[in-house]
Amino acid sequence: MGHEVLAPDLSGLGADKTPLEAVTLDRWRDDVCRAIDAASEPVILVGHSRGGILVNAAAEARHTRVKSLVYLAAFLLRDGEALLDVSMLDETSRLKGNLNVREDGMSALVRDEVIDSAFYGQCPAEDIVLARLLLQPEPLRPLATPVQVTAGRYGSLPRFYIECLKDQAISAAAQKRMYTQTPCEKVLTLDTDHSPFFSTPDALAQMLGALA
Repeated sequence: MGHEVLAPDLSGLGADKTPLEAVTLDRWRDDVCRAIDAASEPVILVGHSRGGILVNAAAEARHTRVKSLVYLAAFLLRDGEALLDVSMLDETSRLKGNLNVREDGMSALVRDEVIDSAFYGQCPAEDIVLARLLLQPEPLRPLATPVQVTAGRYGSLPRFYIECLKDQAISAAAQKRMYTQTPCEKVLTLDTDHSPFFSTPDALAQMLGALA
């Protein structure tokens, strides 16, 4: 469609080897801000799942360099809310009670037996194999840090939400609660699982293109 897509690895994830004990929400925000600063024009920030907190943080820091915000089956939090606290309200999430916190208390992994159903319920088998190879411990400090946003910066940007109705990680009810509490310009719907970039990539691309 002619858009340039940037997908930076966050500190401690992907190919980045930052020790997890050094990973904070501010550090993740700075990872995204570097990508924003390097872009040739204002960007559309798309955050999936816990990436929603990065959308908030980066938009607050770089609101003049951001065109709009897109939350894809993501945590859309209000000022002062922390992801771990809000996630506990989602009673039907397959993740609730299924996180193995490591001995250092700094990171966690989802229990192996619920990974497929929580994240990849409608995904092709080969994509699930790839995804499992890429999964690694998740730093907890950013998830426990309250989001800080203001009306004049983050709040000045248009927001859009793409809900996934068969999501077992962030339930459809939890998604609706968040985009109702923090209204968006438009809510689009995919009848799929938590990972539409695997399960319905063409439909997702069309939605993102339309929002752009």
